[in-house]
Amino acid sequence: MNILLQLPAGGAGGMGSTLFMLIAIIAVFYFFMIRPQQKKQKDLQKSREAMSTGDKVVTAGGIHGRIKEVGDTWFLVEVADGVKLKFEKSSVYASSKDVTVQ
Repeated sequence: MNILLQLPAGGAGGMGSTLFMLIAIIAVFYFFMIRPQQKKQKDLQKSREAMSTGDKVVTAGGIHGRIKEVGDTWFLVEVADGVKLKFEKSSVYASSKDVTVQ
């Protein structure tokens, strides 16, 4: 019966070291995963706000076009001669000079 009551040979590290390791893991996740994602979203939001009429864009669906009109929450994008589509600003991911529009 005494064998069951004895502590393991290595002993416990204590509550302090366990808490320290937990905080360290959370800090690593924050600085290597959460914070870069937040920065990327902030940069994307700034680039969407900077988009204006005439900019070439690519949507989330891969549609290439040129912005013809800008609303509060949407862009009117011309994808071909006389073909205009309305997109939510959140679905436009790129504004680039490298985008080719025919």
